[in-house]
Amino acid sequence: MEPNIVDEGGVTVVEGQPNQAFLTSARDVDRVIEACFGSRAGCVLLYTANLPAAFFDLSSRVAGDILQKLRNYRIRLAVVCPPGSVSYSSRFGEMVTEENRGEHFGVFETREAAVEWIHAFA
Repeated sequence: MEPNIVDEGGVTVVEGQPNQAFLTSARDVDRVIEACFGSRAGCVLLYTANLPAAFFDLSSRVAGDILQKLRNYRIRLAVVCPPGSVSYSSRFGEMVTEENRGEHFGVFETREAAVEWIHAFA
């Protein structure tokens, strides 16, 4: 799957397709970075289906590896995670609570909330 490049009110965003796998491991994050550089996007909008299950378990280190690489390139990540769409570890939940206060990574129940966050830090 290739991501979509969308304009969200003047902000270019690389967006995954809602029901398709995209990243199967932390190594695949390079495709996201290439798409961002190619489109001059500073933000990625992904859905739970776009991410490997291991992303939601901090002990796997997948989330940490992906987030660190995106931060190195100053690319923000918004993940749409409707209630019940995926189960995640308690540590992941704690990280989300902390990260949602910042501008680098956020997890949101709806696409609209994610886009609002993207605009807040554009």
